[in-house]
Amino acid sequence: MEIRTILVTQARLGSTRLPGKVLKEINGKSLLQIHLDRLKKCNNVSEIIVATTTNIEDEVIYNKSIELGVNSSRGSESNVLDRFYKSVEDKNPDWIVRVTSDCPLIDPKLVDDVIAFTIKNNKDYVTNTLIENFPDGQDIEVFKYTSLKKAWKNAILNSEREHVTPYIRKNSDFNGGNLFTSLNYDCQSDFSKIRMTVDEIRDFELITLLINDLGTEKSWLEYTNYIIEKNLTKINDQIIRNEGSLKSLKNDK
Repeated sequence: MEIRTILVTQARLGSTRLPGKVLKEINGKSLLQIHLDRLKKCNNVSEIIVATTTNIEDEVIYNKSIELGVNSSRGSESNVLDRFYKSVEDKNPDWIVRVTSDCPLIDPKLVDDVIAFTIKNNKDYVTNTLIENFPDGQDIEVFKYTSLKKAWKNAILNSEREHVTPYIRKNSDFNGGNLFTSLNYDCQSDFSKIRMTVDEIRDFELITLLINDLGTEKSWLEYTNYIIEKNLTKINDQIIRNEGSLKSLKNDK
C-alpha cells in the first residue's frame, strides 16, 4: 500500500519584523515561489499544502499558491496548531512534513532524507532541530498524522497552540516524555550560526546575494559553504534563532 505523506508549509503576510516577506521578490520570483519550486522536487512527498490564515490580506497567499499549482487552506492566525491540523484533517495521511515558507532555500533532498529516515525508524516524531546543527532555514519536522491529532486534541498552553509541534516535542522521549517516540536527524558538523531563513531585512539581503551568485538550485551544503567561504555570516548572525517560539514560552508564564 502506498505511503501517503503530506507536506504542509505555513505562510502569512502578517510578520511583525518583516511584513509581507514571503511575497518579496528576487529576480521576479517571490520567496514563496522559490520555496515551493524547490519543494516540488521532493520525491517522498505525495502532496504540498500551503496553510495560510483567514485574514483578508492572506487571500493573496491562497490565490498565489493555487496559481503555482499547490493546494492551500485557510485557518486561524493565532491557533496555528488548529490551522495546521485542519489543513490535513480530511485527507487522513500516514505522515506529515512541516516546513515554513520563510525558508526559501529549503533543500528538497534533505526533506526526502528526513522523511525516509523517519519512516525507516518508524518514530512518532523526527526532526533535524532537536539538536540545532543544521543552518536555520533548513528546519524539517516529520511526524505521524496520529501524533498531530493527539497534539491537536490535548495541547492547552498558548505556546503549544501558537506553534504546531511544542506539545509533541515536550512529550517526546528525546526530552524525557512518554507520549511520543522521537529521534533527531543529525548533521555531521555544527552549522547552527548560519541563517538561511528570512525574519528581517538583513536575512533577505543575504538570500538575495546567495540567489544572485548561485541561483536557486543548489543544495543546502553548497549555500552553507559559500556563506562560510565569503564570510557572509556577519550580515545576519546577530539575529536570535527561534525568537517567536521563545516569546510564546515567555508569555505562558
